[in-house]
Amino acid sequence: MTVPPVVDLVLGASACCLACVFTNPLEVVKTRLQLQGELQARGTYPRPYRGFMASVAAVARADGLWGLQKGLAAGLLYQGLMNSVRFYCYSLACQAGLTQQPGGTVVAGAVAGALGAFVGSPAYLIKTQLQAQTVAEMAVGHQHNHQTLLGALETIWRQQGLVGLWQGVGGAVPRVMVGSAAQLATFASAKAWVQEQQWLPADSWLVALAGGMISSIAVVVVMTPFDVTSTRLYNQPVDRAGRGQLYGGLTNCMVKIWRQEGPLALYKGLGPAYLRLGPHTILSMLFWDELRKLAGRAQHQGT
Repeated sequence: MTVPPVVDLVLGASACCLACVFTNPLEVVKTRLQLQGELQARGTYPRPYRGFMASVAAVARADGLWGLQKGLAAGLLYQGLMNSVRFYCYSLACQAGLTQQPGGTVVAGAVAGALGAFVGSPAYLIKTQLQAQTVAEMAVGHQHNHQTLLGALETIWRQQGLVGLWQGVGGAVPRVMVGSAAQLATFASAKAWVQEQQWLPADSWLVALAGGMISSIAVVVVMTPFDVTSTRLYNQPVDRAGRGQLYGGLTNCMVKIWRQEGPLALYKGLGPAYLRLGPHTILSMLFWDELRKLAGRAQHQGT
């Protein structure tokens, strides 16, 4: 089924925004766990967040039930910006036949993800900072004290200028490149494998669901270290010149985490990360696949 790239742009962004509404509470919990014990050796810091269910309860107690949807507006903006670019560019690559070449799917997914990450980076920056904010006794990581999405944009623009909105982009681009390549490559191959097994009707939404479930495992395994690093880079305090006060960039951040917190710290929040990325991958790819089918049918009926 061929869908025009512009249609894929709209469908991809819509699918991921729908998924974001359901998975944003998991993103809040994951962000808190990834910031907990920042640059401190294991066992030397208080742990207000312990495991997934206990962390959900802790967020709800500290911030109220609505606190589980902190940063939702910024998250939706990010998903819309990033995935419209990502799916559009990937669709162009498919249309040009690049994904039929050896390794083409992975390369196309990575490049499309990098472009999407760059465009959506300001929204992800604000989302991370808003989700980290909480009452003093439950705070982890630096507290930026933004009130709203627009207020955060204004504050960063006023203090750091336009460049400040892309703080942390050096961690975001590799994060989404790796995740996007894994997601798009493994979803296509996993879905094809499920169809070959003929366990399910070929046109059933369950085929896309099964493909998404398999894809999400690969995404979480390869993406979590970059996800932890990206969260740290986005949330760190900066000086007047906009330079990070804790980390000098992606490599510096990874090295510091490894040395001061141990290598397993690069997988902090792995459980919630899967519970967040897993459903998000499954829902977004399922929604995208089903919307593409609908668009394809509508296009066919119109001709």
